Amino acid sequence: MAEKEKEHYVVTFARGFGTGGKEIASKLAKDLGIHCYENRILTLASQMSGLDEEVFREVDEKIRNKGGFASFLRGLPKAKSYIARNEKFVSDDKLFEYQSKIIKNLAETESCVIVGKCADYVLRGNPRVVSVYIEAPRAFCLKRTMEKMGVTEEVAAATITQTDKFRADYYEYYTGGNYWTNPVNYDITLNSEKVGIEGCVEMVKHLLQVKCLI
Repeated sequence: MAEKEKEHYVVTFARGFGTGGKEIASKLAKDLGIHCYENRILTLASQMSGLDEEVFREVDEKIRNKGGFASFLRGLPKAKSYIARNEKFVSDDKLFEYQSKIIKNLAETESCVIVGKCADYVLRGNPRVVSVYIEAPRAFCLKRTMEKMGVTEEVAAATITQTDKFRADYYEYYTGGNYWTNPVNYDITLNSEKVGIEGCVEMVKHLLQVKCLI
């Protein structure tokens, strides 16, 4: 069992809004044959932080029985609109506590990709984690956001500004003052406009090979 656990690896992604970071993470996970987690982590953590005793009891049992936890998590519905684009960041320490517990358990039980949630910080010090930050020029992010969301440039710009502010405040609060876009936080920082979506995927795969994780 111990030897099998050593084979697990995790790739964490932080990304600016509109950079294609989530798409890169999803493509990477698909290529590697592993799962990509984002919204389901927050769905479960939200349920747990609300102290729903039945949910907590079931989840706690799944966590002890490592084989069943990931399957349970994958079966959760996706969280919708978990970031209020027009609201400021408001801390929820209990939510983050449960969310971190979920992230650590995933890292112990399977190889996976985790998007956002300060996962790079939560799993800091783990030698089998590769942390990635995706950024791109504003014009590139605006164009992608307008196309993906079907909105005007003005709405796209406001969405990018507010969402990135939310993510920066979130990261700073839960990491004790660390700066979200600081490249020192990550193993690699990629410009998705210059490198391309597929290029970013390939570069992360190469890094995993360099670190002898795949």
